[in-house]
Amino acid sequence: MMRKEAASVIGIESQSLVVVAAATGKIQNEVQFTKCECCGLTKECTEAYIARVRERNQGWWICGLCTEAVKDKMVRSSSSRRISREEALNRHMTFFKKFRAKSLPKNPTDETKILDN
Repeated sequence: MMRKEAASVIGIESQSLVVVAAATGKIQNEVQFTKCECCGLTKECTEAYIARVRERNQGWWICGLCTEAVKDKMVRSSSSRRISREEALNRHMTFFKKFRAKSLPKNPTDETKILDN
């Protein structure tokens, strides 16, 4: 069963889609694949949703998991020096760029065996 707050948010989201479509003069419910700029997750989204996410994230499309990680970085920053959303996003993206694998191992089972020991 949905909570009242969640139901009202869903109502607001659907209303904003109608407003965006009316303002731009085109229906924005075509579904397309988009890739997270941080972790590389590919997801099917409407054009309107992609535009809203990019608007919130300095033009970057990031998935829900990465969005939560950015929020977590903001909350966990010290109370004496709160970091902005932009700085938290930059830190998260830097983390993924630094540790993301450049290529997959030729034989993943060999890598697994090494890690199991």
